[in-house]
Amino acid sequence: MNRLNMYLLAFGAFLVATAELVVSGILSVIAADMNISVALAGQLITAYSLAYGIGTPIVIALTSRVARKRMLLISLAVFIIGCSAAFLSSTYAVLLLARAILGLSAGVFCVVALSSVAKIVSADKIGRAMGLLAFAFSGAMVLGVPAGIAIAGEWSWKLIFLLMGIIGLFVLLGLARLLPNIEGDAPAPLRKQFAVLKNTVIVSAMLLSFFSSAGDSVIYTYLTLYFQKILHLQAADISMIMLLFGLFGLIGSRLGGVGIDKWGAVRLLAFALALRTIALSLLPAVHGSLILSLLIFTVWVFGMFVTAPSMNTYFVQLAPQSSNLVLSLNISFIHLGLATGAGVGGALANANGTVLYHPWMAGLLTAMGLVMGLISFAMSKRRAAKLTARSSL
Repeated sequence: MNRLNMYLLAFGAFLVATAELVVSGILSVIAADMNISVALAGQLITAYSLAYGIGTPIVIALTSRVARKRMLLISLAVFIIGCSAAFLSSTYAVLLLARAILGLSAGVFCVVALSSVAKIVSADKIGRAMGLLAFAFSGAMVLGVPAGIAIAGEWSWKLIFLLMGIIGLFVLLGLARLLPNIEGDAPAPLRKQFAVLKNTVIVSAMLLSFFSSAGDSVIYTYLTLYFQKILHLQAADISMIMLLFGLFGLIGSRLGGVGIDKWGAVRLLAFALALRTIALSLLPAVHGSLILSLLIFTVWVFGMFVTAPSMNTYFVQLAPQSSNLVLSLNISFIHLGLATGAGVGGALANANGTVLYHPWMAGLLTAMGLVMGLISFAMSKRRAAKLTARSSL
């Protein structure tokens, strides 16, 4: 795959990541405009994640033999439809449906983009390629989210979706013209495809994704509220901080990609998860210090974006022949975790009347993810040793 095609896929990933992340930064704006509570507006994130998590593996499994280029173009076309529906929405129900459409199309695009890269890039460069796509996601935090917050504050939150739809059309046209054909997976019945769920190494790794994503969502969904109520920051300050976080996310995703090729996905995953757990556990204790709080948040963001490329690489290495389905199932676990975390965060906020203790819940969930990861790594190592012993006989 030439560099321009790789950048087009990365820009598509940036676009769908912006669609996912931007809503958490403008929940209060949407709530005020639609005359609903912030908690109800938060369900727009849940609808996106559920559609992403449940719908994506089903679509991927049913279309596994379809050419990857065609699936990328179809998913982007549906994404544009979702953006148009959000822009034209006049009721909460229509916006909720639009978010579900966006979630499903974004999930299919991301899985197909990841698996396409895995099929084309050489094994010694896969970490860097995965890192570039993760780089695009962190770019959404650097540019997409702050830009969305600014647009919503200056003009209208609906304009964000109009702009994403227009940009998505240009990405679609570019991929249609430049991307070569990429074959789908080998034909296999659905029962055989989902047989990977019998693999305890893979399932425990997916539980890693679920718990760590739930932890991220407990914090990220209510991050703006934490900044406003706990750290007493203003909207302009929050936009600058999100930009700073995104920059460290960019660094984390790029270093993560290089680190995979140098140290391996397993070591990097364990390091990143431990780093995130420690950072989250410290946050409530230092909430009185703005500088310390922001430094710890920055470490958490860095660890979060180191995790992404190493996680995807780990799954591709576990099941190279079923990369499409395994990646889609993992993304499902991630977004089910995000939906769960958003719900848990909302319940905590209602019960405590504050978001101060959200980091501790997030840290607990991330620690559970680390435990599941260590189980998966140990079982994978044990199985590899058995295969080596058998081959030597």
